[in-house]
Parts: sequence; structure tokens; C-alpha cells
Amino acid sequence: MNKESNVYTFVFATVMVVVVAVLLSFTAITLKPIQQKNIELERKQNILSSINIKTTTTDAEDKYNKFIVKLLIVDAKGNSVEGDALSINLEEEMNKPIDKRKLPLLEAKLDDGETYYIIPLRGKGLWGPIWGYLSLKDDLKTIYGVTFDHEGETPGLGAEISTLPFQKQFSGKLIFDNEGNFTSVTVEKSVKNLTEHQVDGISGGTITSKGVQKMLFDCLSGYLEYFKKHKKQ
Repeated sequence: MNKESNVYTFVFATVMVVVVAVLLSFTAITLKPIQQKNIELERKQNILSSINIKTTTTDAEDKYNKFIVKLLIVDAKGNSVEGDALSINLEEEMNKPIDKRKLPLLEAKLDDGETYYIIPLRGKGLWGPIWGYLSLKDDLKTIYGVTFDHEGETPGLGAEISTLPFQKQFSGKLIFDNEGNFTSVTVEKSVKNLTEHQVDGISGGTITSKGVQKMLFDCLSGYLEYFKKHKKQ
């Protein structure tokens, strides 16, 4: 075939496109299990972070298996069934009416012998989704720890939700008042004397801060019936 002809050029280009496509497909298929494992490992690290367990990529799996003792699915009536809570698409569930949701709940037991309840979170920030995990002590009203992350919040502003100084504020905060009314936790700006239901917002990150506030309220609301049935009197 004449290498200077249009036919040769077309055939050569077609062969190269096919070869490259096959190589890319093969690479994607080969790497997919590794990518999925890394995603699962990161999720387990975040779950453990909400109960203040530090991990590395090498010990996260072992610590997860040690401390996470039960996975539940909770319905709107507060009933729980055992199941793979991590398989639930939280974004889809949060788009349903609250009485139709099936929500994941994880139980952890730490070396102190106490049981902690971990709730996955999903909401919206300024530029995209935000998410995280919140753990409650066994009284089901006191926050033990949180971890937040985001897809594209502004560095130095809304992105500060993923930093320890912001997250540490939530430890010890209460989601119910003394009368047992659900308050969640609000994210306030320029409040001198914060209550046990408030944390300080991010300067310049008001929309993201309020996104965290709404995420907490919306996500925790789905567990209220479960809390009523299981909280200590």
C-alpha cells in the first residue's frame, strides 16, 4: 500500500484508534478492582475518624473489623434490620420523603467498652456535594466526633469544613435539649457565647457552613424514631 495515499492514512489512523481504545479498556478493567478497594478503604478510614480512631492505609481494615461491630438499616419508624449499610446510596435516600428513607447506621465498640453510633451524612455546599460521618455516644444525644469532606468547596474558605479545628468543635455538642426536643447543631457566625447546640462558623464560608448545618439537621432527622426507641432514659 502506498504510504503516501489517503487510504493508508485512514487505515493507519483507524488501527491506532482501535489499539489505543483496547489498551485503555484493558487498563480500566484491570485497575477497577484496585480503585474500588481504595475507595472502600478511604471510606473505612473516614468512618473510624468519626470515632477518633487514627488509621493508615495498612491498618485501617484491621481496625475497622475490630471496632465496627454491627451494620444496621433504619427505617422511618425506628425499626432496624441487619444488612449491608454501606451498600445504601445515601444521596438517593436523602432525595426521598423522610418516611420512605432506609438509612445506614453503624455501631462501634471501643476499648473503653462503650458503644458509639455512626451516622453517614450527605448534603450540599456552595459548589457541590459535601458529606461525612457523625458519631454519637450511647446516650444518642451527645456527639462524640465528626468528619466532613467536600467535592469542590473554596480552599481557605468553605473547604475548611474538612479541617480538624472546625470538626473538633462538634465533640460534646448535644442534638437534643433538656426537654428532649431535637435541636441538631447549628453553625453560627460571630456568636460570643456558643451554646451546647452551636459551633462557630467559617469566616468567609457562610454558605458552606449553613450547608453543614442543613446536612446535619436533614440527615439526623431520619433517625429520630430510632433514637426515641433506643436512647437511655
